[in-house]
Amino acid sequence: MKNYLFILLAVLLFANKTQSQQKLGFIIPTTKTEQDQNCNYFANAFRQKPKEVRFSIVREGNKLFFSTNDKKWFSNVFKKSGDGIAIDVVSKSLYACDKVVEKSQIKGTVLKPVFAQKLLRGFKKYRGTNSFRTYVGSVPANLNKEELEFNILFLNNKRLCRYQTIYNLESYPWDLLDMGVYLDSLTYKDKKINISDKFITKYKTLKFVIPFEKNKSEYSKEDIKPLYDSLQLTDFNIKKINIKAYSSIEGSLQRNLELQEKRASSIVKSIQTFQKPNIVTQISTSENWVEFLNDISNTKYKGLKKLPKNRIKQKIVGAVSKDLEKYLQNHRKAVITLDLEKKDKYKNMSSQQLVNTFNTLILKDDIKEALVVQNSIFDKLKTERSPDLLTKLNVPKQLKYMTVLNKNSIFKYLLNISYAKIAFDELKKLEKLDPKNKNLKYNLVVVKFIIWRNNWEKINENDFKKEILQLKKYGISQNLIDRMLVNFHIVKAEKNMRARKYDAKDESVDFIIDTYENFKLSNYDYLSLAQFLTYYANMDEATDLLDDKVKTITIDEDLLFYYLNLTLIDDYAVSTQNYRTIMLNAVEMNKERFCRLFNSSLNKGVTFQLLKNKYLKETYCENCIK
Repeated sequence: MKNYLFILLAVLLFANKTQSQQKLGFIIPTTKTEQDQNCNYFANAFRQKPKEVRFSIVREGNKLFFSTNDKKWFSNVFKKSGDGIAIDVVSKSLYACDKVVEKSQIKGTVLKPVFAQKLLRGFKKYRGTNSFRTYVGSVPANLNKEELEFNILFLNNKRLCRYQTIYNLESYPWDLLDMGVYLDSLTYKDKKINISDKFITKYKTLKFVIPFEKNKSEYSKEDIKPLYDSLQLTDFNIKKINIKAYSSIEGSLQRNLELQEKRASSIVKSIQTFQKPNIVTQISTSENWVEFLNDISNTKYKGLKKLPKNRIKQKIVGAVSKDLEKYLQNHRKAVITLDLEKKDKYKNMSSQQLVNTFNTLILKDDIKEALVVQNSIFDKLKTERSPDLLTKLNVPKQLKYMTVLNKNSIFKYLLNISYAKIAFDELKKLEKLDPKNKNLKYNLVVVKFIIWRNNWEKINENDFKKEILQLKKYGISQNLIDRMLVNFHIVKAEKNMRARKYDAKDESVDFIIDTYENFKLSNYDYLSLAQFLTYYANMDEATDLLDDKVKTITIDEDLLFYYLNLTLIDDYAVSTQNYRTIMLNAVEMNKERFCRLFNSSLNKGVTFQLLKNKYLKETYCENCIK
């Protein structure tokens, strides 16, 4: 009797599965062996797909279109009559905080498949773009008003061979590490992520940390003295104050934020006394969860890291609060960033007046003041974006004017990278006048990188490396040389990758990994290097680069969110206790931006389907849902 019931149950399950798959219009392989036997061709095709081939689902009203920039590639993939596409329409409501996400290969409502003949025949070039679109179905009426995503099911001979979720990962610009150039001194471009370049001939940034006592909004005069001293000695005006005020995490959130507002305001009021023009002020306040979770990691309180924030607060009272005070006292502080602009006594002069003043000073051999006027001219050129004004500067080609001549030439490169070759040729002529000039030698190598990377001129790789190493004998520090050597191997790796010399590419990557810790990296450098390692090495190397930095409250916001981009889809990384600290860092830095990651990929999010991960869902529901 038992055997009979077992057979009957098996028959019913098989019948239900067959009926379900007939309804879908395709077969879902149930074992890896079945998947491998039927999907090998598709798997290889996608494995070898050029990274330039892109595809997505586009919604227009209630109509859905499969869009690609390479119709030919898909024409070669969809060869059999049973090859095609189906769309799984997934609603964010399935991932609501009060619901358990069920494990299932099909996540939402599957539309009727569109097979090869109809799919390929429907491709039409979309107006004003290089993309092609073909109709693949319509949004079901009952889902019209919901936040939706559209997963793509790739079918090979009416079998599901690939289930594709689209991740809308934010991209960032990246470049070589900034080597700077020598003007009056070593000058860097102020490369901020998503912000155009700004030359630090005129701008400067100061950063201070000011501690506060528990429940007090006043600061100690001794703690703010270094800031006062810096402002009294500088010849810069304050353009902007950015204050990030942090409270320790115990107590009422509202009380903590109010206290931090008072602390920040008292600092602004004090700084404002140094100059009459009102200073642009940006204040943000938050509880210092990041440093709290970092500090308790190796203590008897490490178990608190697993609890929701409100539960942690409930436990930090009385004796526990007193015991933790040795950590909490370091969490109450303000991180102050001052953006300064150099005072410019020639600021109100016209371009022609500046040129006349500069030329007069050169005639008088007042080189020191001519260099000051030259910087004011450079500042005018930044808005004009053309070096034409420099042709009006009359500077004799003599050794005593070398600093002025060098600045005129290298500034053309700083103004626009397209002038790099012109700047290089001018610097080579100046080198004949002063063959041992440290600044000239350094600037020549910097510009040569641009020429080599862009293949504007044939440059011998080995000779160029020797030229970099020889900078040491002209007085260039080893950390600057190491930075150049990392850039040398970045360019070399790019060239070897294109030439499919993978072993040589790997050697360059290994050198970069072994060397980048020899010098200080800016936020932009971190971002560029992380993206390079992601592309040319692997994600582990990129995350290793950023692992420590992302757990600090002073990290650049874009750099922190780039790290999240790299790791959100890595279930192992997300499950670690440190990852919660990193996510709370993002929440405290920009809560709206963090929560937006879990919007639909069609609504500026990565994908709300990330919420299938319980760790991500816990942090999202704790911080993003009121």
